[in-house]
Amino acid sequence: MKPLAPLLAAGLVLGGWYLAAGTAAPPPPPAAAGPRFVDVTAASGVHWVHENGAFGQRWLPETLGPGVVVLDANHDGLPDLLFVNGRNFPGKPGRAATPALYLNQGGMRFRDATHEAGLDFSAYCLGGAAADIDNDGWPDVYLSCLGQDHLLHNVGGHFVDISRQAGLSQDYGLGASVAFFDADNDGFVDILATRYVTWTPQSDRFCSADGKVKEYCTPQLYPGAASHYYHNHGDLTFTDETRAAGLWNPDAKSLGVVPVDVNGDGWTDLAVACDTHPNLLYQNLGNGTFEEVAAVASFATSGTGQVRGGMGIDGGDYTHEGRPSLVVTNFFSEMVGLWRNRGELFFVDVAPQSEVGRHTVRDTGWGTFFFDYDLDGWLDLFVANGQLDPRLGPPLPQRLFHNRGNGELVELSAAAAGDLARPLLARGAAFADLDGDGAPDVVVVSNGGPAKIFANRGPHGNWLRVHLEGRTSNRDGLGAQVEATAGGVTQIWQVHSGGSYLSQSEIDPTFGLGAARSVAKLVVRWPSGATQTLTAIPAGRRLTVVEPPGPPRQVSRRRPMAPGK
Repeated sequence: MKPLAPLLAAGLVLGGWYLAAGTAAPPPPPAAAGPRFVDVTAASGVHWVHENGAFGQRWLPETLGPGVVVLDANHDGLPDLLFVNGRNFPGKPGRAATPALYLNQGGMRFRDATHEAGLDFSAYCLGGAAADIDNDGWPDVYLSCLGQDHLLHNVGGHFVDISRQAGLSQDYGLGASVAFFDADNDGFVDILATRYVTWTPQSDRFCSADGKVKEYCTPQLYPGAASHYYHNHGDLTFTDETRAAGLWNPDAKSLGVVPVDVNGDGWTDLAVACDTHPNLLYQNLGNGTFEEVAAVASFATSGTGQVRGGMGIDGGDYTHEGRPSLVVTNFFSEMVGLWRNRGELFFVDVAPQSEVGRHTVRDTGWGTFFFDYDLDGWLDLFVANGQLDPRLGPPLPQRLFHNRGNGELVELSAAAAGDLARPLLARGAAFADLDGDGAPDVVVVSNGGPAKIFANRGPHGNWLRVHLEGRTSNRDGLGAQVEATAGGVTQIWQVHSGGSYLSQSEIDPTFGLGAARSVAKLVVRWPSGATQTLTAIPAGRRLTVVEPPGPPRQVSRRRPMAPGK
């Protein structure tokens, strides 16, 4: 294939695929003293505060939210922010609050577009995710709630609630996180909506340390609840196929979910973080069904067999071994779990031997994600922390772990991390390049408190962002594997929805290139089975890759796994 550098400036149709060049970025700034992340919330125009509905009776759902979803709601190429909100409980004091959509105006400035987008409705929701359910080019939204969930169809930037006609369950439930993924590679994204426990206002339990003052009950006192798996028919309707797909587990207490292909066979698997229940790992069998293999894969519990309070989750190849490892945040005294993927469906929790474990043992973790904050080509790790109940102690510091370039994660000092390390009552968290400089910024939301926007102001390497447009595959390219080789190093990113806790980050992969000024080779492996290879791509731009028309779908596309290290 001819080098693409001379062709990128205009964007051309070549062999059935389209490459659109972004604006070249300035060279990386020189190293400078000072904090990495700066709180720019006040200047950003984001003025949003979470409503958890608390009214003094310590109801369980009050402790859980909120989440934040990154999406391009108005299709202008800029990442927008959707804040998932609770509200007052029916008949109880508080605000009948709504979700909030803030549109990105560029330059780290946002404006509240909730009303014009049709999102000014009140429901007690906790988590959400976004994806294009009908492949029309506009991201739709799923909100996971207390009561009934909401599926919102994006019609030219305005959202219409299609929950009932789409086939969502109308049963009362306590929802948590959401993930879109193409379970059967048919070109339409399906949905997994987790359920936490079986709870209603009528079944709320009285818990107290002294027998007088009510406290929040632990999840052990409530029955588990099965999550919902919805199969997409491609016509804005879905069928609940949880049982038929092998995903029915009424005992689970699921919170976070991330869809990633853990064994490299081309089919998206599901990793689920559970609270006081073993974690779940559903292997996609490629025929519309899944098999739960967490225990066999050594992912269900800690290395000592302890069932922990799993909440947030993410997957990423932070070791450059060619396959995604997993991270799960846990409750106080349990430390974060960091499961290194050794191949052949086998994981090893390496947290106890690392700073990730030692530095989080006294934390209560929620949102989490792998991302390359300094664009050096190695994935770093962020963990959002917050007390379950403000009365349990002061707010907890957030933690940022730097990858030394060999898979070793070490905590960045509070002074170096800057405002991002400040104590918060954090819950959901997400990352995105909000100001267009290439470096990922961070959004953290707090229970009963404000959203925080942290701009990434530190020095960083060169970069390439890849935006996928599926044609035979789903429009968002969810489930695609993107490999970038620069400076003799190959990075792999699996495009996925969900992850973190109740939240979703920017789905377009950004590859940190360090000092390299171009990507020597970019390989996109689409869910349809198609593979594209592009060469000599200059750094500092957003690259749109459109899937070429391809042959009929393959039933199985197993790819060889990278050897263990």
